[in-house]
Amino acid sequence: MLMLTSTAVEAVRDITTGKGAPVEAGLRISSPEDAQSFRLALAVAPSQGDEVLTAEGARIFMDRKAAEYFEDKILDTDLDSKGNTTFVVAPQTT
Repeated sequence: MLMLTSTAVEAVRDITTGKGAPVEAGLRISSPEDAQSFRLALAVAPSQGDEVLTAEGARIFMDRKAAEYFEDKILDTDLDSKGNTTFVVAPQTT
C-alpha cells in the first residue's frame, strides 16, 4: 500500500483542509483512460471504486489503476527550482 512521509501527510492535509473544504475531502489520484500519467485533484469524496488511504488526518483516494501503480511506492515532498512544494514518488525499500 502507498506509504506517505510526514511531509507528504502535512502537504495533503494542507490541500484538503482549506477554508470551506468538506470534512470528507481528500486528494484524488487518478489516471485518464489509456494514459501513462496520473492526475491529482482535490475531491470532496471518493469516487465509487476508489481505494481510500487515511494517514494522520490526510485522505487520499485512488482509482484502480493508481492504486495498483502506487502499491509499492512512497509519496514524499520536495521543493522545485522556484521553492514550491511538489510531490515526489519513490519505490519502497525493504
